[in-house]
Amino acid sequence: MKPHRTDGVSLSFGLIFLLIAVWWAVSRVVTLHLPAIGWVVAGGLIVFGVIGLLGAIRSGRGSAPPAPAPQPAPAEAEIPGDLPPEMHASIVRELLEEPAERFRKEHPDIAAEQQHKD
Repeated sequence: MKPHRTDGVSLSFGLIFLLIAVWWAVSRVVTLHLPAIGWVVAGGLIVFGVIGLLGAIRSGRGSAPPAPAPQPAPAEAEIPGDLPPEMHASIVRELLEEPAERFRKEHPDIAAEQQHKD
């Protein structure tokens, strides 16, 4: 038979039924004049409290989460789209350039007209 994990709910109810059977057996031998319902409720609350404490202690003992696997470093930097580095440099220069300066370079005649109107 293979060992398996303990089912907490089944264990709890098994212990409760066992305690009820022991209580019944003891009450047949020993005579105690106590309010029965009050003691049963108190005993049940104590049992559930102990089970809750044991469950909390046991869950805190879990193994540490596994460390993430290290990512391999790329051998050389990949260039998206397989463009040569010179092309990337020119694109970056264009993006950093002021739009007004770029417009003046591309359309010198319109730019000169705008300056005369101002």
